[in-house]
Amino acid sequence: MPGLLGKKIGMTSVFSADGKNLPCTVIEVGPCVVTQLKTVEKDGYEAVQIGFQEAKEKNTTKPMKGHFAKAGTTPKRHLAEFTFDEEHNLGDVITVELFNDTPYVDVVGTSKGKGFAGVVKRHGFGGVGQSTHGQDDRLRKPGSIGACATPSRVYKNLPMGGQMGNAQVTTHNLQVIKVIPEHNLLLLKGSVPGCKGSIVTIKK
Repeated sequence: MPGLLGKKIGMTSVFSADGKNLPCTVIEVGPCVVTQLKTVEKDGYEAVQIGFQEAKEKNTTKPMKGHFAKAGTTPKRHLAEFTFDEEHNLGDVITVELFNDTPYVDVVGTSKGKGFAGVVKRHGFGGVGQSTHGQDDRLRKPGSIGACATPSRVYKNLPMGGQMGNAQVTTHNLQVIKVIPEHNLLLLKGSVPGCKGSIVTIKK
């Protein structure tokens, strides 16, 4: 499906036509440059590789410098592949106007890392027992994690404490409130995974 790369700017709120205050996320989308065209004959599938954000020459390897030079563009920091309905050529610039007639989009981002979290915060456990009668340290514990005799082990994928966040998250069907092409901005209703300044993928 077609899409673009963008940077999360932050959140704000706007008023709708009927006077409702809508929370929305502001994303700087593009401009993205076509850096490679994948074909069935050469790569086994069809796709368009696009680049987003300028990269320094000193931080770009020689093979990647040649890759970008072939497309006639400067080095880019982030690359992604999409399938577009229309034809594109190397060096073409795709802007946020791609979403002009799009009512809803999907956004893929990396959620905020929250470090080690227990089962109450990470999985919504209710805790065990009560905090009285000598159980001063058992309120937020997970409780039993399996039987002793059978199966004599802990099942895989059992919800337990561990690293929370810092994972790829996809938010589906976010309403497009407004497209501002002169500033490359896209306003989406609701929240988007990731922190301010993080790179996100917006798909139709």
